[in-house]
Formats: sequence, structure tokens, C-alpha cells
Amino acid sequence: MRRTRPLLFVLVAVLVAAVGVVVLRDPEGVAGTPVADSAAAVPTTTPPPPSTTTTTAPVTTTTSRAAASPAGKIKPGEPRQGVATFYDSDGGGACSYDPGPDPLTAAMNVADYENSAACGAHLLVQAAGKSITVRVTNLCPAPCRSGQLDLSAEAFAMLAPPVRGELPVTWTLVSPETSKTLSLRYKSGSSRHWCGIQVLDHRNPVARLEVRVGSQWRPLPRAEYNHFLSENGAGCGGPVAITDLHGERLVVDALPIRPGAVQATKAQFRRAGE
Repeated sequence: MRRTRPLLFVLVAVLVAAVGVVVLRDPEGVAGTPVADSAAAVPTTTPPPPSTTTTTAPVTTTTSRAAASPAGKIKPGEPRQGVATFYDSDGGGACSYDPGPDPLTAAMNVADYENSAACGAHLLVQAAGKSITVRVTNLCPAPCRSGQLDLSAEAFAMLAPPVRGELPVTWTLVSPETSKTLSLRYKSGSSRHWCGIQVLDHRNPVARLEVRVGSQWRPLPRAEYNHFLSENGAGCGGPVAITDLHGERLVVDALPIRPGAVQATKAQFRRAGE
């Protein structure tokens, strides 16, 4: 028995040493929990969000002229016949433009207004050997007839005495000289979840506006009040592509969502025929 006890002590010591070795070789963390290969381990800290710098003057990145012009009732170089009336205009109206100092404006009849597609169009109006160029800023509801223009009082007076009341005219879409560049404006209430985008100071009528969603371009529907709407917020605050009635497509860089603020770009449509 005296020989057996030392042997037991030796066996216990060997077991304790073995256990100690196992504990020492166990990975850091919870004892006994297997650890994945360190190269595939997922970090437990969240990386900092990317910087969100904004620009107030995006640069035109691409310019292209489509093979065919977008469909529309007002066609380049096609004279239209109608009558002109007049009203007191401040330059504002259904197109949602701000009132301005330019007195030569017009309201377009419902048929040719085409859900605001005529907004911002410049028209050469001719009557009785006289001519003026006006910009469409408003809608002329019924009883305005197809082809009719409701001119500002100042514009009408340059063609005929106001006592005439109504005047037969011929009008044609034109592409005027301008020193301005395009501006964009997000509608009040716009956010990452919903937005309305308006194009301002465009030389030619705007036929289409697209926003980039991922790697795809998505056209936005146009409202009668001359804003392109993203109902679910897709593309809001991202790059925008704008196509005019002649088929020219301009792509401008992203602008921050600043509801109500007019934000200038460096882009402008070319004159028709250039």
C-alpha cells in the first residue's frame, strides 16, 4: 500500500498538468468555443460612414443627341395656327415658376400644354407683320381652344392694341440665345423618401427626366405642376439626366436635397440645329 500511494500522486500530477496544457491552448474568448479561421473572421466594429460632401454646381458629364426627338404635340419647326388673348401675368402660374421681371410670357391651352410638357418653351408669335418671342409659364384652361395662347398684357400690346381682345396668330417653337445655365430645384417636402424635381432656365422644352438608381436610369413621371416625381424616393439626391424636345440628353452630377432652393448647374441645351 505504501508503494501504491506515491503512484497515485504521480498519476494525479500528470492529469493536472495535462488539463493545464489544454486550458493554456484554448483560444481567447469563451473557453471551449471553436474559433473560425482568422482570415474569414467578421470584424465586430462598424466602419465609419462614408463622407457626404455636397456640390452646388454639378458638372455635365455626358451630352448626347438622340436619333429621334421625344414625342410631343409641339414639334420643332412646325408652325401652329391659333388666336391670342391676354391676361395680367406676373410670370408665375401652373408651371410653378417664380414670378419674374420678364413681361413676355404666355399661358398655353390645355391640349398643347400636355401635362406641363410645354412649360418653359420659347415661342415665336407672329401677327399682322409683327413678331415677339414669349416663354410659356402658365396653363390657359377652358374655354381656351387648341392652338390658343393667352399672352401677358405687355406681350399682346406689342402685337396689337388691347382693344382688339383677340388676335389671329401663328406661333412656332424656337431655341433662343441665352447666357443662363440649367438649374434644378427640389420641391418643398422633398426628402430621401419622396421628392419632386423641377428644371429651370432650360433653353429648350424638357421632354424627360431620369434619375440613377444603382446602375440603372429610371424615368420619372411628370406632374401637371411641372415637377418630376419619385414617389418612393428612388434616385432622390443622385445624378439626373435631362432630355430636351430635340433629343439632347444631359447628365449632371448629384445635388443635395435642399427643398425650395434653386441650385445651378454648368449645363445647357444646345440651340436647335447646332
